[in-house]
Amino acid sequence: MGLSDEELVAVRAIEWADDTDDDLEAFFTGAVRARPVREVRVEPFLIARHPLTVAQVRHWLPEYEDSFAESDTSTARFEEDLDDLLGTFPFRLPSEAEWEYAARAGTTTLTFRGDGRPDEEQVLDDFADEERIAAAENAFGLAAMGSANEICADVWIPHFTDAPTDARPRTGDGPRVVRGGGGDLSPWQGCDEWLLLLSATRDELQDFTAIRPVAPVPTSQGT
Repeated sequence: MGLSDEELVAVRAIEWADDTDDDLEAFFTGAVRARPVREVRVEPFLIARHPLTVAQVRHWLPEYEDSFAESDTSTARFEEDLDDLLGTFPFRLPSEAEWEYAARAGTTTLTFRGDGRPDEEQVLDDFADEERIAAAENAFGLAAMGSANEICADVWIPHFTDAPTDARPRTGDGPRVVRGGGGDLSPWQGCDEWLLLLSATRDELQDFTAIRPVAPVPTSQGT
C-alpha cells in the first residue's frame, strides 16, 4: 500500500513523454502524504461495484436531492446529509487500505490499467449503460475506481506512519480521507486532474464526497 519509488518514476516518465503542460511539482512535493509503502493484511470483504447512485441513495433517504447529478443513475454526492445516510443504511465505509486494495486489483502500477497516463475516457460518473460499466472495471469487477471523490472510514493523517497493518481505519477527530476524484473535475482543464485517478493518490475531505459501501463476507450457516 502506498506510492512506491517505481510509481514516482513512472509519473516522471509520463511528464517527459507527453510534454504535458501540467505542473507536477506540487504532486512530487506532496508525495510524502502517500508514503511510506507498507504491507497491510486485508481480510476478505464485500465492496460495491461502483459508488452509490442517486436512485440507490433514495432507497434509504427518500428526500435526497443532488443538484450536481445529471440523472438518477449518476453518482450521488454528499455534504450535510452524509451522516444521515451513514446512520441509516446497513453498510460501512471502506478503510483506506481496503479502498486501495480494491482499486489496485492485484497491480502495483499507477492504475490498474498500468503506468500509462490516465485520460478522461477512463472517468465514469453514470451507471445506466452496462457496456460502459464493464469497460471501466478492473480485475476485481469494480468500476470507476478513482473517478469519484470517495470517502473512507479513516481520519486524515498526511502519511502512513504508525498506521495499522491489518487494514483497520485510523480513528480520531478531524476530516476523513478521500480517494479518487478525477471525475469531479471533468471536463479537465489541464491542471493535473489525471493524478486523482492513481491508485495511491489520497487527500483529506474538503467538500462533497461519494460513497462506495462495504460489507463483511457472510458466514456460512451450515448444519
